[in-house]
Amino acid sequence: MISVWIEPRARPSQLMSLASPLLALLLTVLSGGVMFAARGLDPLALLYVYFLDPLATLWSLEELAVKAAPLVLIGAGLAVSFRAGVWNIGAEGQLVTGAIVGSAVPVLWHDWQSPWVLPVMLGAAAFGGALYAALPAILKNRAGVNEILTSLMLVYVAQYFLDWLVRGPWRDPQGFNFPRSVTFEGWQRLPVLGDSRLHLGVGLALLAVAAVHVLQRHSLVGFSMRIGGEAPRASVFSGFSRSGTVWLGFMLSGALAGLAGICEVAGPGGHLQPAVSPGYGFTAIIVAFLGRLHAAGVLLAGLLLALTYLGAEAAQMDMGVSVKTSQVFQGMLLFFILACDTAVRHRFRMAIGRSGSKRGQ
Repeated sequence: MISVWIEPRARPSQLMSLASPLLALLLTVLSGGVMFAARGLDPLALLYVYFLDPLATLWSLEELAVKAAPLVLIGAGLAVSFRAGVWNIGAEGQLVTGAIVGSAVPVLWHDWQSPWVLPVMLGAAAFGGALYAALPAILKNRAGVNEILTSLMLVYVAQYFLDWLVRGPWRDPQGFNFPRSVTFEGWQRLPVLGDSRLHLGVGLALLAVAAVHVLQRHSLVGFSMRIGGEAPRASVFSGFSRSGTVWLGFMLSGALAGLAGICEVAGPGGHLQPAVSPGYGFTAIIVAFLGRLHAAGVLLAGLLLALTYLGAEAAQMDMGVSVKTSQVFQGMLLFFILACDTAVRHRFRMAIGRSGSKRGQ
């Protein structure tokens, strides 16, 4: 009988830990090339369109920053949450909720034009995202319900609620029956830098990265959350509250996801519609892990994943690649990140004999 098991390494290699994201990216590129070739496409030309063509012009660089902003905002919050062992998989739903709550101001009070409008919208969106994230936190702390399942299922509740709003009570009466809200105007839109497409959301993403870096590296709260994720029992014996860690992980990541939602609506979109995100909340999970759950890493990973979004759009227009193929490409990146991390932190052991109970012999 052959028994195979995985056991943690006593001292994972620091060099391999740092190289793991690069190796995962390389494996993704190679596997993606094989996948494209199997579909009868030129892999080299397609990879060029994915990773190099979007960097060719200044407009493309501006679009890259705009695409990266929501990914970095959400990824920064998820990095804190995941490092604490709090598995918030429902950031997409919190993004949608933030977009709804923040948009309530211009939808219900459309004529209100004041410098206070945008701060109220941003604050309401962050509050809405945090409040929606509080639901799986309550179920986790009070009933021990798995937060992965609850946070994920709540995504679909938020999406269907948004769909009902824009097709029903919030539909623009002057919108020719299209499922969308009224268009935001004036102070209800994010300010942009000059004639570029760079809007306030890009600056908020950079501020979130800086704040998360300070929280993780230079605060007692960040230290307690890190210990809570790496050694939960030691965290409890040290006097840190596990329920408090769950609360903070969900509320922080939910608030930043809600902020990303309103930035998408008040920035490039300008109105609510049935889909306010192409899946940023799910892609941000890849961003957090590719960034090694560190603030600076999240910034770089957000730019890389934004590049794949732009590359996917170019590939669809220029080479007829379907959106599903692009999503598979992103999914492979997450798979190889997790696989490489597992290989770095664990070793595979095998025993041959009647029973696999005598491990290590």
